[in-house]
Amino acid sequence: MCEFKVILDGKLVFEDAIYARDDGDKVMVKDVLGNWKEFRNCKIIEVNVNSERLILSTQVE
Repeated sequence: MCEFKVILDGKLVFEDAIYARDDGDKVMVKDVLGNWKEFRNCKIIEVNVNSERLILSTQVE
């Protein structure tokens, strides 16, 4: 299984993410244990399976 490290503005903010959802002005992520975390006022800018990274940015246009 592919688990992602979630990077927000260059900082590691969440690990082992297996699910992500863009929900308007926020992104919701869930880890392998079912724990959820919400990131407000950001968007997904990159998903890289090879490096297992999900990149978020607060630079919402």
